[in-house]
Amino acid sequence: MELKSAISVTFLCLVLLALANGSYAGTITVYWGQNGNEGTLAEACATGNYDYVIIAFLPTFGKGQTPMINLAGHCDPHSNNGCTGLSSDIKSCQAKGIKVLLSLRGDVGSPSIDPSQAATYLWNNFLGGHSLTRPLGPAVLDGIDFDIEGGSNKHWGDLARLLKGYGMAKQSKKVYITAAPQCPFPDAWIGNALTTGLFDFVWVQFYNNPPCQYNSGAISNLEDAWKQWITSIPANKIFLGLPASPLAAGSGFIPAADLTSKVLPAIKGSSKYGGVMLWSRYYDVQSGYSSSIKSYV
Repeated sequence: MELKSAISVTFLCLVLLALANGSYAGTITVYWGQNGNEGTLAEACATGNYDYVIIAFLPTFGKGQTPMINLAGHCDPHSNNGCTGLSSDIKSCQAKGIKVLLSLRGDVGSPSIDPSQAATYLWNNFLGGHSLTRPLGPAVLDGIDFDIEGGSNKHWGDLARLLKGYGMAKQSKKVYITAAPQCPFPDAWIGNALTTGLFDFVWVQFYNNPPCQYNSGAISNLEDAWKQWITSIPANKIFLGLPASPLAAGSGFIPAADLTSKVLPAIKGSSKYGGVMLWSRYYDVQSGYSSSIKSYV
């Protein structure tokens, strides 16, 4: 009884401390898959630093295209076994409670999509459906991420709705729908879709865009943009998307000391604060950034 009382008092003190600080606890998300020297997916999850890992990317999809995954040096999708060996790594991550998603990449020149066709393909080949040619093997991913930075700005909301519908109709595990817009508001490519309320998490890229990012110690641009995102987008949580090292982006890197002492205290007061997204696992391996910020996020 004495032990339980001590635990109860300690828990109450922690709750009161959090309320007094007016801040919310967050998690770290990382993109993995675009550098063969970043280590395996299982190794990334074994660090204990991430709650969400996004496999990047599925860049080839849409009308008239044969869908093709691109995981840089990790695997060759054209080989006999392709990237199916990742299935065991995905399951290893999920066994640790880590959610693993697949990121769709849209770039300049990407065609518009048929949302029904795309949803059926994604459901059967990466989520809870069935296909004899699942690119990542039998593992069932936790959701789909939209990293759309060019091509068409149409039909992404329809695709999100159809993917959510598949999960509900099949009574399968929750299908997470996420997005990585750039910080200028509204986002030119995915902005309309983000107003639907279908997105669970939105990891906004607060980098490569000086008008809305951290600049040499000044956080006012970032803070103003953050307020606009959290008040305008009906997502469950908004994440602060950052490069994991100065080499990971053209601009917008925030030194860990500045992030923990200046930036996070300015944004963690919102109930929509979800944490920090990092591009990417490779740069995080080089810099150790996630380890240096984890206890503050």
